[in-house]
Amino acid sequence: GWMKMKNKILRNSLMGVLAITLISGIFIPAAAAREKKNIKEIQGLVAVKDIDPTITVDLRYATEDNFTEKKIYPYAIAILRRETAEKLAAANKKFHEDGFGLKLWDAYRPPSVQKIFWELVPDERYVANPSKEGSRHNRGGAVDVTLVDSFGREVPMPTKFDDFSENASVHSIMVSAEGKTNANYLAKVMTQSGFDIYEHEWWHFDDRNWKDFPLVDV
Repeated sequence: GWMKMKNKILRNSLMGVLAITLISGIFIPAAAAREKKNIKEIQGLVAVKDIDPTITVDLRYATEDNFTEKKIYPYAIAILRRETAEKLAAANKKFHEDGFGLKLWDAYRPPSVQKIFWELVPDERYVANPSKEGSRHNRGGAVDVTLVDSFGREVPMPTKFDDFSENASVHSIMVSAEGKTNANYLAKVMTQSGFDIYEHEWWHFDDRNWKDFPLVDV
């Protein structure tokens, strides 16, 4: 009788250990996943790298390699509205399937920077007038992007970034065939992912819901 009771206690103990092990295997990763999703958000804005670390960030205005030839942004951290960043990540996933990836040149832009750009280029085709509705960038609902290949090299496009000429237009025919093809492919995937094309700049895309986003200054 004692041996049977001892074996029963042992079996129950083993079952308890097994149950704890199984529960740990199920719930600990789930908790970790929830913690991973707990991304820092300020006024609806998040760091793009927190949503998709595989997107290449090359914030030109955080360097002197831009049309102002000055470093405008103090930090090379790209931020966007969370829903816009998630759409960008969805587009990047599609590009990966074809052996490409996104490079981000600009994302959220503070209104103070918008005023600087307007003073330098007071042309509403290329810079939104800050005294009106401001830029979609000021809402965190717009991106300036290009494509890179599997080695991280930029693919040929119609023009360089911030080319304030007619050649930057998506309708331009005065560009190379390869550049036009790549820009069309970029536009196709971006529009499929919830963005609208901006006709004067092949690199600029607006979140289709940008009007729902408030102007923020962070």
